[in-house]
Amino acid sequence: MPVMRFDYAGTGDSGDIDEGSDQVLLWQRNIAAAVAELQRRTGVARVCLLGLRLGALLAARAVAHCPQVDGLIAIAPVVQGRRYLRELRTARLAAQPVEAQRDPESALPTGALQSQGAVLSAASVASLSEMDLLGSPLPVLDRWLIIDRTDLPNAAPLQARLEACGAQTRYRALPGFVEMALTAPHLGALPEAMLAEVCRWLESEPGARDSADTRPLVQDAAAVMQIEEPGFGARPLTERAVYLQNDPALFGILSVPAPGEARSRAVILLNSAADHHVGPSRLYVSLARRWARHGYVVLRMDLAGLGDSGTRAGHAPNEVFPREAIEDIRAAIDYLRANHASREITIGGLCSGAYHALQAGIAALPVQRILMINPRTYVWREGMKIDDVQLWEVAQFPSIYRGRILSAGYWARLLRGQVRIGRVLSIYCHRTWLAIEPRLRDAARSLHIHLSDDVGWELERMAARGVRVVLVFARGDGGDELLRLLAHASLQRLGARCRVHVIDGSDHGFSRAGPREQLVKVLSDELFARVDG
Repeated sequence: MPVMRFDYAGTGDSGDIDEGSDQVLLWQRNIAAAVAELQRRTGVARVCLLGLRLGALLAARAVAHCPQVDGLIAIAPVVQGRRYLRELRTARLAAQPVEAQRDPESALPTGALQSQGAVLSAASVASLSEMDLLGSPLPVLDRWLIIDRTDLPNAAPLQARLEACGAQTRYRALPGFVEMALTAPHLGALPEAMLAEVCRWLESEPGARDSADTRPLVQDAAAVMQIEEPGFGARPLTERAVYLQNDPALFGILSVPAPGEARSRAVILLNSAADHHVGPSRLYVSLARRWARHGYVVLRMDLAGLGDSGTRAGHAPNEVFPREAIEDIRAAIDYLRANHASREITIGGLCSGAYHALQAGIAALPVQRILMINPRTYVWREGMKIDDVQLWEVAQFPSIYRGRILSAGYWARLLRGQVRIGRVLSIYCHRTWLAIEPRLRDAARSLHIHLSDDVGWELERMAARGVRVVLVFARGDGGDELLRLLAHASLQRLGARCRVHVIDGSDHGFSRAGPREQLVKVLSDELFARVDG
């Protein structure tokens, strides 16, 4: 069965939209456009929509404009828009400290809502608050598959209403939603039971495999998008989907300056954890388009096993710290040099992307600058696991547990057995060693003895080769404390050759508007500065 995945306007890889637009109305039109495009390309007569959470609600509303649609798969659907908005507001308050909630720089237009780095306009909030699948006319569809979550099921009333209206409906409550959608990307897991149920339901449709006609598929010459933005003149920048190599297939989105702009400078942005190439809360899209406007070729790539890239033989998908990532980066550099004559190359990323950028510098790949955003790991050894005690936790240990030791709530959780005592003790032991180890490494460096996994030594070696190193941290995230413990003396010697910035009031992914604007400015200033300055 031909399948189309697409990004709504203003999300993912799609173009930006006016901040005051009614996104809810626009996204319903996007769904209708996707249905028409799928039919144009494949010749199918009938189409089924699949939506997750808000996507399911939007799909149900878009059906009125899509007579080709005869089935809908709703996974953990949002049934009532007003209730969904309450969930977003609650999640936003729970995720931010009190001082961040009071930050005047994070103020939004009246009526707008920001959650997890995405902003719903006031018009969108108003439209969404009126959407209710239980209290408004339902779309006329032949078949529905409703897959509810087992932890907080809420879609059974929708099934009852659909059946009362005569719709053919299948309802299943299945596990896997929390592991898929409410877990950190690097620890997430595919909801296998949900996927299997979707496949069974699709294949049970009579003639499901004969839905396409015999016309050849429409093949466009290239996936290219022209992006125009106010304030940048009449010449649009270009974005295109590219494959950097075939085995494994490495995918990326390339942002290219308008014709006539300087093209010898390039930037490669690497995945943050298991997020795909748009970056956390679409950060990489914003950076790429901004920098392309200033003459840079910017590649947002997926490392093997992540996003739209293929998985390397013998590896599992969503592997965040593979040693072979260095070869993927090398392939990206070769691609930019061969196809865009890029001579000055910068590599950057957030979290694990920052780690891989550092490793590229350590491996002496031909790069002139690395931009590291909130790295929490500087050393990753074979056999380590992401859920092991991490050194950034150890570095944070004093500030975290100094507050918790005075918390009655923490002691209550301890007495109820809700605190992992073994992990706390392990962190305590690691902290004792971490306080001693840097002094030993400083002594070894002074004697010109190179110890393995010496971050300070490697930073000094990179600087000696002319590589400019820039690190940007959200205050309190842990990576800056760890860096000072591991490489304090080296940082002092490096001075301006290794620049460190700390931004207040942000979370790990820089999802809030104020701190994100500061991050973009810091990174842009550092990128535009001369490498030998």
